[in-house]
Amino acid sequence: MKAKHVLSALAWLALIACGNAVRAQDRMPLPPIDQLTDAQRQAAQEIINGPRKALYGPFIPLIRSPELMDRSSKMGEYLRYKSAIGNQLSELVILIVARHWTQQVEWYLHEPIALKVGINPEVIAAIADGRTPDGLSEDQKIVYDFSMEINTNKSVSDETYARALKRFGDKGIIDMLGINGYYNFLAIIMNGTRTENPDQAVEPLKPFVR
Repeated sequence: MKAKHVLSALAWLALIACGNAVRAQDRMPLPPIDQLTDAQRQAAQEIINGPRKALYGPFIPLIRSPELMDRSSKMGEYLRYKSAIGNQLSELVILIVARHWTQQVEWYLHEPIALKVGINPEVIAAIADGRTPDGLSEDQKIVYDFSMEINTNKSVSDETYARALKRFGDKGIIDMLGINGYYNFLAIIMNGTRTENPDQAVEPLKPFVR
């Protein structure tokens, strides 16, 4: 894609973000287009050309470090779209991590995807409320228990590990841990920089009382 097309694509994103980018709460909104470096433009265009089709969410603050953005986005493409546990279970993991961090953007972006790939709305509502969901399939129950343990206890019990190993194998376990780790990473980025939702009126998760 020619440079002028890169610029116009990024300018289009800036127009979408108009009114959101300069809000006081967001510590790292989308920078003005004319202030982006060549490395930032290239990293942004890689994401726009990929399966995400746009620069949004965690990649707005991450553009400040284009090498980190580029490398992490490639990891994310594999974990989100091609992991050994499949898209539905990946989305379940993402919701669990988003709830763990009360990460509003992560939840806002992935709740509709989770519904689209077939996760029961009652399961999603239970996770949002911090309740153990009923009606999980056997695969979902394994992934839910595994992800809850690694996020809450910072470890996985032998029993839960054995169930996951029997069902998903070594690669599935590594990919599941990778999805948990990757979306923890994105949640930390967005919580630390106070990344705002595309829709400023939406804050889907209520903070847990601590």
